[in-house]
Parts: sequence; C-alpha cells; structure tokens
Amino acid sequence: MDILQFFAANPDIFLIVTAFFSLFIGSFLNVVIYRLPRMMEQNWSEECRIYLGLKPHTDIEKLNLYLPFSHCPRCKKVIRPWHNIPILSYLWLRGKCAYCKAQISQRYPLVEGLTCVVSVYVAWKFGVTWQTAAALLFTWLCICLTFIDLDYHLLPDQLTLFLLWAGLFCSLFGLFTDSHDAIIGAIAGYMIFAAIQIVFGWITHKTGMGQGDYKFLAALGAYLGWQMLPLIILLASISGVIFTLTYMAIKKHFKSTPLPFGPYLAVAGWVALLWGDEIMKYYLQVI
Repeated sequence: MDILQFFAANPDIFLIVTAFFSLFIGSFLNVVIYRLPRMMEQNWSEECRIYLGLKPHTDIEKLNLYLPFSHCPRCKKVIRPWHNIPILSYLWLRGKCAYCKAQISQRYPLVEGLTCVVSVYVAWKFGVTWQTAAALLFTWLCICLTFIDLDYHLLPDQLTLFLLWAGLFCSLFGLFTDSHDAIIGAIAGYMIFAAIQIVFGWITHKTGMGQGDYKFLAALGAYLGWQMLPLIILLASISGVIFTLTYMAIKKHFKSTPLPFGPYLAVAGWVALLWGDEIMKYYLQVI
C-alpha cells in the first residue's frame, strides 16, 4: 500500500499530517511576506543606482528567502530551531524574543494558524486527490498576496504570475477547469480590470487600481476558468465596499483613502475555489 492509498484509507491521519505540515508552511509564508517586498525594494534601489551611475550599496543586508537565517530584528541574534516552532514557540516565549525580550508581532502565529485551518479544510473538502495539492498551492499563494498587499499595496509578479502559470498547468489535467476555459479566463481576467482602469482614468484622471490587480484576476481566471470571474468580481466588490464603509465609519474619515483590493480578490477566489459551483447552481435555480 503506497502513501496515497494509506491516506485514502485513513482520512483522519491525512488531515492531521496536513495540519502539521501546513503549520510549517505558514512559518515559511511569514518569511515570504516579510522578505519578498524588501528583496524587491533592494533590487529596485540597485537598478536605480546602476542607471544613475552610482556605486552599489555595500552596507545593506542582502536578503533572500533562506539567508540570512531568521533572527530578531532588534538584537540580531539568530533564532534557534526550538524557538521557531510554529505557534508553540510563540506561546512558550509569551510573544517575546528569547534573548532581548522584544515583543514579537502577533502576525506570525496568526498567519501560521490561518494557514493550518484553511489547509485542513481544503484537504477535507477535496480529499486525497491532486486537486488538494493544487488547491493548497492556490491557498498559500493567496495568503501571501493578501498580507503583502495589506502591508505594501503591492502584488508581486513573482507570486501572481506563478499562480497564473500554475493555473494553466493544472488546466492541462482538468483539475478545476480545462485549458480552453483557463486561457480565456486569464485573458478576460486581465482585460476586465484593464478596461475598468482605462474608463476610470478617463473620467477621474486618477489611477483606480494597479496592474498587480489585473494579473491577480488573470491568475484566478486561469486557475478556475472564465466562468468564475463574474462571481469573483462580485464577491470581491461587495466585501470591499462593506469593509471600506465600515473602516471609514470607525475611523470617521470619509476622504478618499487608497485601500488594497488584493485581499478581497484573494478571499473571493478562495470562496469560488471551494464553493463556486454550488453558489452558481443555487443562483441559477433562484433565477
């Protein structure tokens, strides 16, 4: 009996393994969320210096996703493996650095816990199938994009384009849609937001959304097919309006404030991934 047959015969063990594995994935997502935008800023800065004929910086810490090793931003001491166990280490250390007692952001256990919960639900929903693997990849990328966009109003091409190509690859095997619908979904997803931005720019002479949103919607269309795009846009728009009005009411600030749209797209895309077919069937029955 191979590992897939074992998990199929023991779904509870499959969910437990998924939960354990996804906690460490969540820890890695924290690294991506923290470092990827800074890596991009460093690259942009170096490119600008080269263009201006200036010497490269020699006094900044070079970052990638694995070096330097995780360390406290205050005391700079390397975090030991037993201090880096997802959620448990945070609770054990009471949310503080083991060395200098600096406060650790609650974002870290939040991302780890969120990744674990949604990953287990995805595994339960799709079972021991290749759909689960593809849906987990989709979920993890959406989590990264959500928090990066919240922090920087940025949707990195490294993630959106990877999601797009992953969706097209999955369509070859018909995991969520076929290649024909995936290609149309990618094209339509990009063109819909591009057209909206063009019209918005003509009317207001302002930029309503960035090209990262175009690429993200294109990636969602590639992953789920063009049929899901209306549902995704509707859900993202409704949730965006509700959150924006609530935010303005709480802050008592009703002036135009730029807010990221990526998180709403991520949530809407994840909802469409899991329940899109059921929602569409219910909607057609109501009509």
